[in-house]
Amino acid sequence: MMPEHAAWRAMRAAARDPSVTGASLKPGTTRRALALAGRYRGKLTMFLILVLANALAGAATPLLYRAVIDDGIGSSPPRSAHPGVIMVLAIALAALAVIGAGLALAQRYISARVGEGIIYDLRTKVFAHVQAMPLAFFTQSKTGALVSRLDNDVLGAQQAFTSVLSNVVGSGLTVVITLAAMLFLSWEITLLCLLLLPLLLFSSRLVGHRLQRITRESYNLNAAMTIMTTERFDAAGALLAKLFGRPSEEAATFEQRAGRVRDIGVTSALYSQGFLVSLTLVASLAAALVYGLGGHMAALGILSVGTMVALASYLNRLFAPLTALSNAPVTVMSALVSFERVFEVLDLPPQAVDRPGARPLPRGPSAGALSVEFEHVSFAYPSPSEVSLASLTPGSTLESGPRREVLHDVSFIVEPGQTVALVGPSGAGKTTISHLVPRLYDVDGGAVRVGGTDVRDITLESLRSAVGMVTQDPHLFHDTIRANLLYARPEASDEEIWSVLGAAQLGEMAANLPEGLDTVVGDRGYRLSGGEKQRVAIARVLLKAPAVVLLDEATSHLDSESEQAVQRALSSVLVGRTALVIAHRLSTVLAADEILVVSGGRIVERGRHDELVALDGLYAELYRTQLLGEGPEAPLVPPSG
Repeated sequence: MMPEHAAWRAMRAAARDPSVTGASLKPGTTRRALALAGRYRGKLTMFLILVLANALAGAATPLLYRAVIDDGIGSSPPRSAHPGVIMVLAIALAALAVIGAGLALAQRYISARVGEGIIYDLRTKVFAHVQAMPLAFFTQSKTGALVSRLDNDVLGAQQAFTSVLSNVVGSGLTVVITLAAMLFLSWEITLLCLLLLPLLLFSSRLVGHRLQRITRESYNLNAAMTIMTTERFDAAGALLAKLFGRPSEEAATFEQRAGRVRDIGVTSALYSQGFLVSLTLVASLAAALVYGLGGHMAALGILSVGTMVALASYLNRLFAPLTALSNAPVTVMSALVSFERVFEVLDLPPQAVDRPGARPLPRGPSAGALSVEFEHVSFAYPSPSEVSLASLTPGSTLESGPRREVLHDVSFIVEPGQTVALVGPSGAGKTTISHLVPRLYDVDGGAVRVGGTDVRDITLESLRSAVGMVTQDPHLFHDTIRANLLYARPEASDEEIWSVLGAAQLGEMAANLPEGLDTVVGDRGYRLSGGEKQRVAIARVLLKAPAVVLLDEATSHLDSESEQAVQRALSSVLVGRTALVIAHRLSTVLAADEILVVSGGRIVERGRHDELVALDGLYAELYRTQLLGEGPEAPLVPPSG
């Protein structure tokens, strides 16, 4: 027995997969897709006019063929040929051909403008919407899946306004006009030809349902491959694969997924070819009917030879648009599936936006430092179902579950120009506290105030321009040093850039680079050392010149030399600014104005270093544990007063 072909296995697997066969379009998808075309009404109206004109021009051609044969050449003796008439008709045929070509080009231009416009609209909407999602969304969604929605699904949605416009609308008008002309010439032959259409429609329906079933699986598999390539082509992912000796396993996994996509492609090709074969068969049977019955009627004098030729010509023109119309359900369904997947992203609830009446914070150096206040704050991270989509991570299931509260009744004040440190064990809630200041999340209870105003009553743009943050692992774009710094303030001059690089202890290093500020830092800054990345991030915050600075364990993973350089740079950042410093190494915050000890989402101790050591509580325990056998280190902040 011959081995079973992989394509047929893929076909049956797709038919059995409940995630594919059980899927149906969400209500309102079609209406929302049509609404996107609202701004293109003028172009769509012009397109319909061109389609109608092209269909009429095409329908006139077979009638001219009939006139050439019946009125020009003469169907039988003793009628004689009329060369003048033949020449006029030939010129008319040539003119119709030129007009048809021009109309077809104009049609394609307008449909392309509409289609590309829809792509532009969807891409910009999806990009802006994803940018507005809360931080938890990005921690629980896969980058490759989001990229797939922005690229593959948006391109699929474009078909609704290119293939559907060009094929379905144009073909529909062509079929109607062609059938009307055929009925006018010979309703008997036309009706007999139409009896063959059920064969074509049955084939189209069968193929359409099969292709619809595998369309979703194809999208999911392509998304899975995009996820894998995005993660593995990232410098960190490539490094992990190499260090753990997994390149062969990674290649095998990708090969398996790519093989499945290949099998689905073969399956689609088989279905499509089967439909084309059935179409060719039906067209051949119809042609045989026209020439057989039409020829017999012409021999009896019931029908002219020119009419028979015109009917045959119309028949040839009929089956191409019928093919497009038969494929229309597949094309439309594929496009709507893409629209649905794009709408799933657009329907995700975005991060909280500005409240009505929100006002901006004061800007500029004259505004000075701003206070930061937490008043009885409680907070729980959103559950996965609130921020993500199961379909964004193919094969995974998101469970809503109860929200877990991570902060409980947190209250403290950082006065303008003060430095307050947050210390405590991992998972205590320190980073969460820092994320609430720039409103990366909204509190569930209580209030966070900056400059005495609830952050929810401040415009997001002004709030985030007033807050600068340096994280433990700062992100740098795969771009130049200049571009990474200008991300904070695009209008900054080179003089200002060199100034902040000097303050960040990077001036000499940047000046010695062959390309200076135009040196590309590599993916996520991998061409720089850990200390250099941190100092670029510090320079970026300095260029932003925020009133409030948040430092999230900015020196915890650095060697001693890099740590000292970063600490000197951070000292420049904190001068004259309100600072909230999260520290793992307690030796770096000995001179903070106040130290808050966080444990289990609560502030359990507060005070200056000496006071907390004398208290002999959690801070004293952490301090003794960390400094046992260590020498003195330079504090992150200079002593105040």
